[in-house]
Amino acid sequence: MRTKIRAIITGATGMVGEGVMHECLQHPDVEAVLLINRKSMNITHPKLKEIIHGNFFDLSAIERELSGYNACYFCLGVSSVGIKAEEYYKLTYTLTMHVSETLSKLNPGMTFCYISGAGTDSNEKGKGWAAVKGKTENDLMKLSFKQVFAFRPGFIRPIKGLVNTHSFYKYINWLFPIGRALYPAGFVTLQELAHAMISATNDGYGKQIIEGKDIIALAKSQ
Repeated sequence: MRTKIRAIITGATGMVGEGVMHECLQHPDVEAVLLINRKSMNITHPKLKEIIHGNFFDLSAIERELSGYNACYFCLGVSSVGIKAEEYYKLTYTLTMHVSETLSKLNPGMTFCYISGAGTDSNEKGKGWAAVKGKTENDLMKLSFKQVFAFRPGFIRPIKGLVNTHSFYKYINWLFPIGRALYPAGFVTLQELAHAMISATNDGYGKQIIEGKDIIALAKSQ
């Protein structure tokens, strides 16, 4: 009998996190979802619990509520556009590592799925966003989780009807079928990304860096 997924989701007030939450709440393999948000999403669902917590650099006040979960879908992130390098590093690397170190201590049997990005540099060369993401991926994989996967989607087609979709997507969604036909590895749907994370949690995968083509394959295996 398959173990039911009990997932912690961060970043649910963003497009990717909201989509992952949406799919988890509908998926039969997921029995519980815990959101850690800075502001409430005002959603009720039998599977759903939400913790409002303002400081992701200090989780001590809510640690007791973070045990008993076997997956984390880490969708929290910021764009490097218009932000100083030091702040981007703090919000991308330092914050992610603090949350993940806390969760690995509380839930060593957890599968940790990190939303990274296409073009991430595993060699950590340079000083741009790709190197910061690469360092984050590398250091996550050193923690004592059961499994760690870094997902690197390119263009993501959002789920229709959700509230946190970036407004510019309504102008560029027409590109998706063309891009998928010409370069399928670079174009995935948000449903595929969420289902790939669930599949990797349940069944593992042969590598830890999950590119676009792997996302599609994992989603099809559901």
